[in-house]
Amino acid sequence: MKVASGVEVIELKIEALGNEIVLNPTLVWDEKMSLLIDTGIPGQLTQIKESMAKVGVPVDTLKAIILTHQDIDHIGSVPQFLGELNNQITIYAHEDDKPYIEGDLPLIKTDTSRMSKEELESLPKEVKHLYNNPPKVKVNRLLEDKQELPYFGGIEVIYTPGHSPGHISLYLKQTKTLVAGDALVKVNNQLLGPVKQTTLDMDTAIESLRKFLNYEIETVICYHGGVFIGDPKPHISKILNKQFI
Repeated sequence: MKVASGVEVIELKIEALGNEIVLNPTLVWDEKMSLLIDTGIPGQLTQIKESMAKVGVPVDTLKAIILTHQDIDHIGSVPQFLGELNNQITIYAHEDDKPYIEGDLPLIKTDTSRMSKEELESLPKEVKHLYNNPPKVKVNRLLEDKQELPYFGGIEVIYTPGHSPGHISLYLKQTKTLVAGDALVKVNNQLLGPVKQTTLDMDTAIESLRKFLNYEIETVICYHGGVFIGDPKPHISKILNKQFI
């Protein structure tokens, strides 16, 4: 889905336990290069390449991948991209999620050693295999709050911990677009706070949303839910006031 000139949301569909789940990485590009924000689960390289080709962006223009956080549905296809492009991609992430992304520590939410016997037995075989063999990715560049990357008119990093220790969101200055990662979700054209069941520290995650009030935002891209067009501040204020989460 086109968000603005040079900004496209790639819809990745997954069949899980009889349900269709849609993930929404963001592709940003100009005539010189392209950049991907999050990469879906392992095995979705082909889907992403096909989506890039449809908007006329060759995969060999990809120079950087920004990971909003460590979850497996965000980092999943990075190893495939590195293999496809002979490791000629810069991987960005926040320091607090780096050891998990690199495999020095197990991914927090899919660490089978933390799961009960009942939880483990309920996992499909392919899911259990994935959890026990998660992707590992070398992070080349660390990101910090308010850092601006010199791409496409400026990409500002917004440190939004809570969903994970090192969760970040990104503000595309040129198009006034917020890439929220999992800090916000869109449901029925309404912005809600992060999903409680998959958020490590809900109070911190909600408080992180206050930072968004400082930005002039015209479009929000939620990894779960897709594109919200309009001013998100009334929705965020309601979440902060705990009118809905």
